[in-house]
Amino acid sequence: MATGKINVSVDNIFPLIKKFLYSDHEIFLRELISNATDATLKMKHLTTIGEAKVEYGNPIIEVKIDKEGKKLHVIDQGLGMTEEEVKKYINEVAFSGAEEFLNKYEDSAKDSGIIGHFGLGFYSAFMVAHKVEIITKSYKDEPAVQWSCDGSPEFIMEPAEKETRGTEIILHIADDSTEFLENGKIESLLSKYNKFMPIPIKFGMRTETLPKPEGAKKEDPAPTQEVDNIVNNPNPAWTKLPADLKPEDYKSFYRELYPMQFEEPLFHIHLNVDYPFNLTGILYFPKLSNDLNQQKDKIQLYQNQVFVTDNVEGIVPEFLTMLRGVIDSPDIPLNVSRSYLQADGAVKKISSYITRKVADKMNSLFKNDRAEFEAKWNDIKIVIEYGMLSEDKFFDKADKFALYPTVDGSYFTFDELIEKIKETQTDKDGKTVILYASDKEAQHSYIETAKAKGYEVLLLDSPIIGHLMQKLESSKENISFARVDADHIDKLIQKEETQISKLSDEEKETLKKELEEAITDKSFTVQLEAMDSDSSPFTITEPEFMRRMKEMQQTGGGGMFGMGSMPDMYNLIVNTNHPLVSEFLNTKTAKKKERLINQSLDLAKLSKGLLKGKALTEFIKRSYEMVK
Repeated sequence: MATGKINVSVDNIFPLIKKFLYSDHEIFLRELISNATDATLKMKHLTTIGEAKVEYGNPIIEVKIDKEGKKLHVIDQGLGMTEEEVKKYINEVAFSGAEEFLNKYEDSAKDSGIIGHFGLGFYSAFMVAHKVEIITKSYKDEPAVQWSCDGSPEFIMEPAEKETRGTEIILHIADDSTEFLENGKIESLLSKYNKFMPIPIKFGMRTETLPKPEGAKKEDPAPTQEVDNIVNNPNPAWTKLPADLKPEDYKSFYRELYPMQFEEPLFHIHLNVDYPFNLTGILYFPKLSNDLNQQKDKIQLYQNQVFVTDNVEGIVPEFLTMLRGVIDSPDIPLNVSRSYLQADGAVKKISSYITRKVADKMNSLFKNDRAEFEAKWNDIKIVIEYGMLSEDKFFDKADKFALYPTVDGSYFTFDELIEKIKETQTDKDGKTVILYASDKEAQHSYIETAKAKGYEVLLLDSPIIGHLMQKLESSKENISFARVDADHIDKLIQKEETQISKLSDEEKETLKKELEEAITDKSFTVQLEAMDSDSSPFTITEPEFMRRMKEMQQTGGGGMFGMGSMPDMYNLIVNTNHPLVSEFLNTKTAKKKERLINQSLDLAKLSKGLLKGKALTEFIKRSYEMVK
């Protein structure tokens, strides 16, 4: 038996590990299983290249709870350690030895899947254990060795009774960590961190039903047998080549990732690159709503099939964090700050690659099956529009496949749209005006007025459309967007010809004064316009610029304008050529004039969806009286 002190640079590393090394104590199980996986993969590699003259077999990693003895066991059938190796890798606190192994077999071990990035993995056991034992036997046919430590720098090392190669770690669970002796807790940790580890992980046994023997009666129970309960899938879909997977395989893997998600994904993107960095993964587009606050953190980050985090900000471009799926890369640094991640060169390249792959997939879907792409547009547009706003490279690619739907259900790319409307919707100054509605029902009368002129009206209703329109207006030549209720249609697209007012300047002055006195709501600005006599007498519009600034402010862009909380502002467009407007002037009875003005204003408000509550009740009552 040998005793000694662990060679560490502080008097006692264990309180440091327990308090500071990891913020989450449950990580210990991930670390121990990662080390066991490394040991097994190293064994596989050495047998493959003929370095070890032993059989690799079908090794597993086993996790066992001894609740009575307050112990947790992690057992592998990997390459094990000699006494010298225990001294080197455990007593010297020399990490897991993975990096040294990779350096030694640099060329051949490059693709072996060895993790080698988890730092002081073994010592994380002391976060939950007051004593840790190692019983290990090397494949090199040297005596087995047992090592134990009670959380101080002192250790004991002695010969052990172990016939088979591999390592068993025994954690004597501390009194403040007994939750890790519960089956449910360990099951949940294995599912969270080790669900896709490349070596099968056994946790207990399960009962398997066998086929009934020939000649068995119907009422006879089916025979059963106890089998190893393997809790992980060592060969998940993202580790396979796209050519080896069918559409159903991708859907099946989605259900495996999100068992409580009952809607199928719209489509997937398989990531697979080995230069200038290593990255594999599968991203899924779920059915998305217009809600920008919908749950993110659904993409899982792995490192060589070991779960790291589901917060991928800084690695995946922000506009894609609404997607789901898996990214696996050994080149993403772990346990570092987000600001470091964002400055890391490899991470920047990975982020650019993912952006490009998503754009290429969208473009391919658009070109190969436009009808299907159009059918899915409303479910994916929020991501595409967000990407066009936030990533210039994505904007350049998406400009070819981003769609602009009309109120009648047609879909155009931007270039197709301009080609369709430039002849009819170009104003006297040579600017092509793109008309749009944000609510087909609420803006119905305005839409119909525009369509009567032969104009095309888009339906743009996502919460960030104001920001995107501003970007399009600044990046495209001679175009502007105008919502159909922003002004009278003849003012939105002004042609050369102008209407002549039937009212004199004096009559217009009198009319404006009377209307301003009658309309007490100061959010309305009265504007007199000469229009066709069959156009509405009163039309309520919202100035495009002010309304758009207010909407952008509500989705996070308003602070930059320094306007504070902007009030609602409306224009009341009065058609001076409508017979009813002339009647306002000619009516001598003040009460009748007031009633006519209020009724006309309320009708305009009703058309705009602004008539509510008490005002609506009074309008209905007044309307019945007028009918009588």
